[in-house]
Amino acid sequence: MDLRSTDQCVREKSHNTIDVWWLVRPEELRGATEGGYLEYVTEFEVAGGDLVEPHQHPSVEFYYVLHGRGRMRVGDDERIVVPGDLVHIPSDVVHSLEPVSEHDSVRCFTFAIADRGKASHYR
Repeated sequence: MDLRSTDQCVREKSHNTIDVWWLVRPEELRGATEGGYLEYVTEFEVAGGDLVEPHQHPSVEFYYVLHGRGRMRVGDDERIVVPGDLVHIPSDVVHSLEPVSEHDSVRCFTFAIADRGKASHYR
């Protein structure tokens, strides 16, 4: 699983003006997303006891954890994710997410880049 966390990034200056923590460096995922398009951007919350059912789709997706702790599965890999973590989910890989506690939720910001030449899975 490609999991990156802001607490593992080194703070750097961007254009000598602002502090940044590069979760994905410029051009790093160009090959994986070139020719695609921004399919969607959303924020979602999974309540304790609920889950994002295992699913897959023809887009590169990213989950950025804003609040709570979750059990994230991507392919055969499973990890606990916490605020500040960015999960890269490759196209057509089965993934799911559930809060680690039935009493607390996990909230994420997410966006997807559709694969070139493939229809959106939301059509």
